[in-house]
Amino acid sequence: MKCSLLLAVAVVATLAWGDLAQAAGRTVMGAIAHRRAQCYPWHGGYYSPAWGMPLALVVPPTAEVQTNWGWGVGNTRTTTIRHQFERNYPGPGYYSREAFRPTPPWPSDTDQSGKYYIRGPW
Repeated sequence: MKCSLLLAVAVVATLAWGDLAQAAGRTVMGAIAHRRAQCYPWHGGYYSPAWGMPLALVVPPTAEVQTNWGWGVGNTRTTTIRHQFERNYPGPGYYSREAFRPTPPWPSDTDQSGKYYIRGPW
């Protein structure tokens, strides 16, 4: 009896979450990424030498994960692409170059390149 009740609650919660994500125009992973994006900046601590500030590489809105490569054993990881341009994007912001570090001469990770993935608008 307990197992069937828990299973029913889990199924209803899953369906409700899926409906919420689809109503917002996102997949479930996209809805989770959208919530997490509210807490983190879209860029890392490095700037692109060609631009002098962090560079946003816009990927299709259906892209959900990215692969980050690094030196060492087990330093390759797959992470979600959290940020997405909204339709009401106000324009470029002001970034002080002193707030970021330049790309090292020998980067040890793709996060140090100053280029960061952001999903395009829906």
